[in-house]
Amino acid sequence: MQDEGSASCACKGIRRCLKCENVKGKEQLEANEPKAVHQFLYDPETRLAVPRDADSSCFSFPGVFLQEDFISEEEEEELIRTIDRDVWNDSQSGRRKQDFGPKVNFKKQKVRLSSFSGLPAVSRSLVLRMQSEASLEDFRPVEQCNLEYLPQRGSSIDPHLDDSWLWGERLVTEVQVSVLLPRRSLLVLFGEARHRWKHSIRREDIQDRRVCSTFRELSEDFLSGGRHEEMGAKLLDISLSFRGTPV
Repeated sequence: MQDEGSASCACKGIRRCLKCENVKGKEQLEANEPKAVHQFLYDPETRLAVPRDADSSCFSFPGVFLQEDFISEEEEEELIRTIDRDVWNDSQSGRRKQDFGPKVNFKKQKVRLSSFSGLPAVSRSLVLRMQSEASLEDFRPVEQCNLEYLPQRGSSIDPHLDDSWLWGERLVTEVQVSVLLPRRSLLVLFGEARHRWKHSIRREDIQDRRVCSTFRELSEDFLSGGRHEEMGAKLLDISLSFRGTPV
C-alpha cells in the first residue's frame, strides 16, 4: 500500500484535490465548478425528493433502492481488512482505487480481457446476498471498483453518468438531490436515476475514511441475443470465477 503522505496527485484536466489547490489555487479551480440552484434530500420511505427550502415542491425520484445494514459490523471490518491487503492506486480528485474488471476503451468500443481475472473471492457472498433481493435476482456483475475517499486528500467524484455501451441498467440539470448513504448499506441505481441523473460524492460529505465497492453488470448488447453476446459470455465466466486480483 502506498504511503498517503507521499502519494502523487493523479488529477487531470478540471479534476481537483487538496494537492491541486495548494499548487494551482482554489479560486482558479472553482471557476468552472457548476453551482446547484435547488437542493433536495431523498426520502427512502416515500421515494420523494424533498426540498431543503420552502420555495420548491416534492417530486418523485424513481430508480433508487437503498437497504441499510446490508452487511454487519463484523463483515464490514473483515471486508476492509481484506480489501486493504491489495494495492491501492492513485486516482483522480483525491481518490484511490482498486479495479477488478476488463480494460475498456469506451470511445473505440473495445474490450480487452488479457489482465482481467474475475471479481475478488471476498465478493462471492456479497453477490449471492444481492441476488437474494427480488430486484437483483438476475444481477451478474462483471466489474467491481473499490474506491477510497479521505478528507485529508479532499477526495470527491464529480457529477457524471456511467457509460451505457458496456455497463447495463443498474448501477441533468441544476437540481441536486442528496441521497444519504449510511455505512454498510446497499444502494442500487437504475432507470431514471441511472440514465437521466448524474451522480457524485461531494468533498464536504467526506468526514472520515470512506471505502465503497461499485458493481456493474453488462448491457443488453453483451447478453444473450445481443450483438456482443460471445464477449459477454466470456466476461461473465471470468468475473464469476471470483479469483480476481486488481488490474
